[in-house]
Amino acid sequence: NPKYTFDSFVIGSSNRFAHAAAMAVSDSPAKAYNPLFIYGGTGLGKTHLMHAIGDRVLAKAPKTKVLYISSEDFTNQMISAIQNRSMVKFREKYRSVDILLIDDVHFIAGKKATQEEFLHTFNAIDALRKHVVLVSDSHPKLIGQFSEQLINRFVAGMVVRIEAPDFEMRCQILRRRAAAITTKPVPEDVIAYIAQSLTANVRELEGAL
Repeated sequence: NPKYTFDSFVIGSSNRFAHAAAMAVSDSPAKAYNPLFIYGGTGLGKTHLMHAIGDRVLAKAPKTKVLYISSEDFTNQMISAIQNRSMVKFREKYRSVDILLIDDVHFIAGKKATQEEFLHTFNAIDALRKHVVLVSDSHPKLIGQFSEQLINRFVAGMVVRIEAPDFEMRCQILRRRAAAITTKPVPEDVIAYIAQSLTANVRELEGAL
């Protein structure tokens, strides 16, 4: 998503470490923090960082094969491939990429067949010294219904958390968003009111604005 870049990402104490790790991955794919596992609550910028990695990598090396997909779509495509007897094509698609970005990985909790196929995909990519970035709402050890092998894979690189933004960061997010959607300045008392009223979710902040 071209909207989700590092330039448009607001950095604060709640996400500084995750941002730094994502930047390191985009500068040194398959070398720094492989895999990178980013977790945190809904609407805090995890997916934004994931897309920003892809954007920065492609800006530097346009021929890099970057694939972004949600774990739900991965599951649905796998089921379709099984039904159509096209698993070879399915596996080639995912195992030929340079960087695989998997969103909402918690979705495959309890789905043994998907987890097994994902583990094989993960191992194949790792053997080729390619990169995997994962996003979830929880730490891999706290998701539940995940195979021990997958959990070990997830925590083998870097696991970073994004927390809810503090008041100053919420105000900064609102100011930047306001500048992007209107030429008229939004009064500071309005910015402060929204930032005080909504504390946990960046999407709610933007929606209220």
